[in-house]
Amino acid sequence: MGTESERVAGFGRLEDGLRQAGDWYRWGPYLSERQWGTVREDYSADGEAWDYLPHDHARSRAYRWGEDGLAGFSDVEQRLCLSLALWNGRDPILKERAFGLTGAQGNHGEDVKEYWWYLDAVPSHAWNRWRYHYPQGPYPYQDLIDVNGSRNKFQPEYELIDTGIFNEDRYWIVEVHYAKADPDDLLMKISVTNQGPDADTLHVLPTAWFRNTWAWEIAAVRRGAGHAVSQGRHQRSRGPRGKHR
Repeated sequence: MGTESERVAGFGRLEDGLRQAGDWYRWGPYLSERQWGTVREDYSADGEAWDYLPHDHARSRAYRWGEDGLAGFSDVEQRLCLSLALWNGRDPILKERAFGLTGAQGNHGEDVKEYWWYLDAVPSHAWNRWRYHYPQGPYPYQDLIDVNGSRNKFQPEYELIDTGIFNEDRYWIVEVHYAKADPDDLLMKISVTNQGPDADTLHVLPTAWFRNTWAWEIAAVRRGAGHAVSQGRHQRSRGPRGKHR
């Protein structure tokens, strides 16, 4: 048997829960790709989750039930999260999470306007490979919203590649490899390739943070491993770049 086969042979049953299935499941690609706009984060008066927490709000508002990020990795309870942030020097915000249209903005409903792939993985999460294409020019956030909003449901969607942002191959190929030497020894390797014709600069910001859990009740108590709660306002602390980590 190979190394991975031996690991899998020793696993418990996933139906019993990730914590019970084996130590190698303790860390994995459990971080949400998109937490904004989901019903689990909807505390609106009218039940309109898209309007309550769109992508534009995500960088400055606290989530309640999870986190999100690019190439995300975390423990099974999502207490400690690891993901990738990028900046091309031209966007008004960091690229911390996938951008997408809300249900009302897209002419075919909700739609993420990014290009990323999960290239490789093994059951124990001892090896994972992720790839993303990040434009070198200013990301066309408003253009994607405006053009898709002007089309009806019988017309095709206006995709990121349709904006011309990838002309002349002016983008970076960003690959993230996760490897585990043992259940708790995790390596994150980031590789960047400039596909464009000119030299350019990409800011690469691997980011680790503890999920900010909190409770509605001021007198809330700790509820065991993975369910610690903090008192006071449900705000994320801001780092030196204004990030809510």
